[in-house]
Amino acid sequence: MMYQLFLLILGVSGVYSDSHSVRHYYSMVSGPGWGMPEYTEVGYVDDQQFVTYNSESGIVRPVARWMSNVDPNYWEERTQVCKGNEAVFRHNVKIAMSRFNQTGGLHSVQVLRGCELRDDGSMVGFEQLAYDGRDFLYLDTQRGVYIPTMYEAQISTQRWNSPDVRMGERKKIYLEKICIEWLKKYVNFGRDDLEKRVPPDVKVFGQKSVGVTKLHCWVYGFHPRAVDVKWMKNEQDEVPLDEAQPILPNPDGTYQIRVTVEVAVGEEDSYSCHVDHSSLEETLIMKWEPKSGLTIGLIIGVVFSFLVVVVGIAGFLTYKKITSTYETTNS
Repeated sequence: MMYQLFLLILGVSGVYSDSHSVRHYYSMVSGPGWGMPEYTEVGYVDDQQFVTYNSESGIVRPVARWMSNVDPNYWEERTQVCKGNEAVFRHNVKIAMSRFNQTGGLHSVQVLRGCELRDDGSMVGFEQLAYDGRDFLYLDTQRGVYIPTMYEAQISTQRWNSPDVRMGERKKIYLEKICIEWLKKYVNFGRDDLEKRVPPDVKVFGQKSVGVTKLHCWVYGFHPRAVDVKWMKNEQDEVPLDEAQPILPNPDGTYQIRVTVEVAVGEEDSYSCHVDHSSLEETLIMKWEPKSGLTIGLIIGVVFSFLVVVVGIAGFLTYKKITSTYETTNS
């Protein structure tokens, strides 16, 4: 579930709006190892990391430049909250190990928690927990109850959902009210960065092989991150993608994506790439021009995109095993 949400965040988005979200990733490992702190918290507003905390530094640090606008008391107050989370989580990872009858080894508990305020005014919260990289349980925010995703999580969910605890109901209130209130504050602090509009550039190029041509649509240099990219045949029939890379960050804070379809040789002129983005007044439509060829710049861009995907996936698989954390009551 956490992995699916991660892919959704990185994938091709069909929605381009002024919605905003705040996501917190928490991680605790059962002991020193992996060359990283035992406990880590990382916060994101939309696609921008804005705060970080770990058990080695013992303090909350700003990451986004716009966090300099917050009240100075924020840092001390937030640091104390994180220290409390660290203590609770250290206990919780031991409880989780007991659920699996484990007495040693390196183990991890991860949590993704946050909320989203959509441009139509609706709100949604979310929380997922994983153990040793596997989905453990999640919060059903519609009903305010926790749902186990493996047998060992049943004891925890029964306790948290019990009439005397009602953890899910309390967390639902937190996510839909307090979390949203803080999200609004963060967006106000970083509005210039979070809501800037940079229109995309689009290049279309093809690679021919026996009987087929792979048409690539490279969309780059846009902000915000959400974008809708699709191939159409004869301007009306959407074509299933042969390949779609995740949306990738550029060093200047903008983004890029490449989507590919495979078509029969001689039919390339029937296909066009359609791009929708919040910076555009109307859909941007681009067709392949055979004479333009594949430039060195495009080759470099495609190779760079591929390398970023490989590094990103490898980093996330490591992160998923040992990164994210839990700030509630005992398991």
